[in-house]
Amino acid sequence: MLRELSSQQLDDICWKHLSTLPYFRGMLRAVEHSLYARFELPTPILDIGAGDGNFAEALGTGPASVGIDPWFAPMHEAANLGIYWLLVQAQGSALPVRKDGFPCAISNSVLEHIPDVQPVLDEISRTLTKDGVFLFAVPNQRFKSDLWGSLVLRKLGLREAAMGYSKFFNRIARHHNLDTPEHWMERLARAGFQKVEYWNYFPVKAMRMLERGHLAGLPNLLWKKLFGKWVLFPDIRNPFLRVKRMRKLLTDPFCDEGTCTFFVARKN
Repeated sequence: MLRELSSQQLDDICWKHLSTLPYFRGMLRAVEHSLYARFELPTPILDIGAGDGNFAEALGTGPASVGIDPWFAPMHEAANLGIYWLLVQAQGSALPVRKDGFPCAISNSVLEHIPDVQPVLDEISRTLTKDGVFLFAVPNQRFKSDLWGSLVLRKLGLREAAMGYSKFFNRIARHHNLDTPEHWMERLARAGFQKVEYWNYFPVKAMRMLERGHLAGLPNLLWKKLFGKWVLFPDIRNPFLRVKRMRKLLTDPFCDEGTCTFFVARKN
């Protein structure tokens, strides 16, 4: 059952991400954080795609989690932060953990990047207890069809260019699985998840802000390289952080036409 979050909790979630990440990434992570926070996460937690640990640190799940990631560099950042109870470098399709070892697994904006994702879902199912729950968030098919750049090109009558832009953007974003919720449901069923709920979130307007933000966020990349921080001036009055506009996305995050999908899948 989804639990209500107070206005103060939502304010805190929004600020945690917008004050530490470029706004286009921060607004998406803040919305996703607000989704996980609406559920009880039994511990210990298996975190698939731990990355640099930023999301687990904000969510507060790190101390109760085993973080899994195949890439050393981001894991090294997470290790320096001291967030996770344990970090393991491994492929999601070959998790070095015992069967039925975890009551909960999470994976945030990770599965869309894995070309052959079914073996990963099978492995996650193997590691969960009988009534274990798997929560994950992924972009859906609208990241192919509803991009702002593609819309502009289609209005100019450049349909081939619009398709090319969509392919280019998603190749740069390393998106392999931009699928409908129904397609994910089929995968989850094959992996042994018998009870699955899902909600779409992140409206098209927000996705297009994120899309355009990749260019606007180039200064953040420079600051990260030079100073080790994405945001140099984390002040709520900073107009470039767009706090008030982003905060509105958290109050009622679910929308039928959302460009991302949040799943809660349970084993039988």
